[in-house]
Amino acid sequence: MDNAGKKKILLIDDDEMHLITAELYLKDEYEIYKVKSGEEALDQLKNNEFVPNLVLLDIVMSGMNGWEVFKKIRAIPSLKNLPIAFLTSENDQTEKDRAFKIGAADYITKPYNMTLLKSKVKDILFKKKEARRFA
Repeated sequence: MDNAGKKKILLIDDDEMHLITAELYLKDEYEIYKVKSGEEALDQLKNNEFVPNLVLLDIVMSGMNGWEVFKKIRAIPSLKNLPIAFLTSENDQTEKDRAFKIGAADYITKPYNMTLLKSKVKDILFKKKEARRFA
Protein backbone atom coordinates (compact mmCIF):
# COMPACT_ATOMS: atom_id res chain seq x y z
CA MET A 1 0.00 0.00 0.00
CA ASP A 2 1.16 3.52 -0.77
CA ASN A 3 2.40 5.47 2.26
CA ALA A 4 1.24 8.84 0.90
CA GLY A 5 -0.93 10.57 3.46
CA LYS A 6 -0.19 8.07 6.22
CA LYS A 7 0.80 9.44 9.63
CA LYS A 8 4.41 8.70 10.55
CA ILE A 9 5.37 6.91 13.76
CA LEU A 10 8.91 6.68 15.10
CA LEU A 11 9.53 3.57 17.22
CA ILE A 12 12.54 3.79 19.54
CA ASP A 13 13.46 0.55 21.31
CA ASP A 14 16.71 -1.37 21.68
CA ASP A 15 14.85 -4.71 21.56
CA GLU A 16 14.45 -5.88 17.96
CA MET A 17 11.44 -8.08 18.80
CA HIS A 18 9.54 -5.15 20.31
CA LEU A 19 10.28 -3.05 17.22
CA ILE A 20 9.08 -5.82 14.91
CA THR A 21 5.92 -6.48 16.95
CA ALA A 22 4.89 -2.82 17.14
CA GLU A 23 5.61 -2.35 13.45
CA LEU A 24 3.56 -5.42 12.58
CA TYR A 25 0.59 -4.10 14.56
CA LEU A 26 0.75 -0.58 13.12
CA LYS A 27 2.17 -0.77 9.59
CA ASP A 28 -1.19 -1.14 7.82
CA GLU A 29 -2.39 2.24 9.07
CA TYR A 30 0.84 4.17 9.62
CA GLU A 31 4.24 4.74 8.08
CA ILE A 32 6.70 3.24 10.56
CA TYR A 33 10.31 4.24 11.22
CA LYS A 34 12.34 2.09 13.61
CA VAL A 35 15.54 2.93 15.47
CA LYS A 36 17.37 0.93 18.11
CA SER A 37 18.74 3.79 20.22
CA GLY A 38 17.93 7.24 21.43
CA GLU A 39 21.11 8.53 19.88
CA GLU A 40 20.09 7.27 16.43
CA ALA A 41 16.61 8.78 16.80
CA LEU A 42 18.00 12.16 17.84
CA ASP A 43 20.45 12.20 14.92
CA GLN A 44 17.63 11.58 12.45
CA LEU A 45 15.29 14.08 14.10
CA LYS A 46 17.92 16.82 14.32
CA ASN A 47 18.88 16.32 10.68
CA ASN A 48 15.22 16.50 9.63
CA GLU A 49 15.50 13.12 7.92
CA PHE A 50 11.79 12.80 8.66
CA VAL A 51 9.28 14.40 10.99
CA PRO A 52 7.05 11.89 12.74
CA ASN A 53 3.50 12.57 13.92
CA LEU A 54 4.12 10.43 17.01
CA VAL A 55 7.05 8.85 18.87
CA LEU A 56 6.68 5.56 20.75
CA LEU A 57 9.61 5.39 23.14
CA ASP A 58 10.95 2.65 25.39
CA ILE A 59 12.32 3.72 28.78
CA VAL A 60 14.86 1.01 29.56
CA MET A 61 17.46 1.03 26.80
CA SER A 62 21.20 0.60 26.69
CA GLY A 63 22.98 3.90 26.25
CA MET A 64 20.59 6.81 26.59
CA ASN A 65 17.40 5.88 28.44
CA GLY A 66 13.91 6.96 27.42
CA TRP A 67 13.72 9.78 29.96
CA GLU A 68 16.85 11.37 28.48
CA VAL A 69 15.61 10.88 24.92
CA PHE A 70 12.27 12.48 25.81
CA LYS A 71 14.01 15.52 27.29
CA LYS A 72 16.32 15.90 24.27
CA ILE A 73 13.47 15.62 21.75
CA ARG A 74 11.54 18.28 23.69
CA ALA A 75 14.62 20.54 23.47
CA ILE A 76 14.39 20.60 19.65
CA PRO A 77 12.26 23.71 19.00
CA SER A 78 10.42 22.30 15.99
CA LEU A 79 9.47 19.15 17.96
CA LYS A 80 8.47 20.61 21.32
CA ASN A 81 4.80 19.72 20.68
CA LEU A 82 5.42 16.33 19.09
CA PRO A 83 3.39 13.67 20.93
CA ILE A 84 5.66 11.17 22.66
CA ALA A 85 4.22 8.08 24.34
CA PHE A 86 6.21 5.66 26.40
CA LEU A 87 5.91 2.03 25.30
CA THR A 88 7.67 0.15 28.06
CA SER A 89 7.83 -2.83 30.37
CA GLU A 90 8.14 -0.45 33.35
CA ASN A 91 4.77 -0.94 35.07
CA ASP A 92 5.38 1.16 38.17
CA GLN A 93 2.83 3.85 39.11
CA THR A 94 5.63 6.26 40.05
CA GLU A 95 7.07 5.94 36.54
CA LYS A 96 3.63 6.46 34.98
CA ASP A 97 3.07 9.56 37.11
CA ARG A 98 6.50 10.88 36.13
CA ALA A 99 5.72 10.36 32.44
CA PHE A 100 2.46 12.29 32.54
CA LYS A 101 4.01 15.01 34.70
CA ILE A 102 6.65 15.73 32.04
CA GLY A 103 4.05 15.77 29.28
CA ALA A 104 3.98 12.28 27.78
CA ALA A 105 1.01 11.66 25.48
CA ASP A 106 0.47 8.21 27.00
CA TYR A 107 2.15 5.38 28.91
CA ILE A 108 1.61 1.95 27.37
CA THR A 109 2.99 -1.07 29.19
CA LYS A 110 4.40 -4.20 27.60
CA PRO A 111 3.20 -6.73 26.90
CA TYR A 112 0.43 -4.96 25.02
CA ASN A 113 -2.03 -6.36 22.53
CA MET A 114 -2.71 -5.12 19.02
CA THR A 115 -6.16 -3.69 19.82
CA LEU A 116 -4.88 -1.67 22.78
CA LEU A 117 -1.86 -0.31 20.92
CA LYS A 118 -3.88 0.69 17.84
CA SER A 119 -6.55 2.33 20.00
CA LYS A 120 -4.06 4.34 22.05
CA VAL A 121 -2.15 5.49 18.96
CA LYS A 122 -5.39 6.56 17.27
CA ASP A 123 -6.45 8.45 20.41
CA ILE A 124 -3.13 10.31 20.67
CA LEU A 125 -3.20 11.36 17.03
CA PHE A 126 -6.87 12.41 17.27
CA LYS A 127 -6.14 14.55 20.35
CA LYS A 128 -3.25 16.19 18.51
CA LYS A 129 -5.50 16.96 15.54
CA GLU A 130 -8.23 18.39 17.82
CA ALA A 131 -5.70 20.52 19.72
CA ARG A 132 -4.49 22.02 16.44
CA ARG A 133 -8.04 22.69 15.34
CA PHE A 134 -8.82 24.71 18.45
CA ALA A 135 -5.46 26.47 18.76
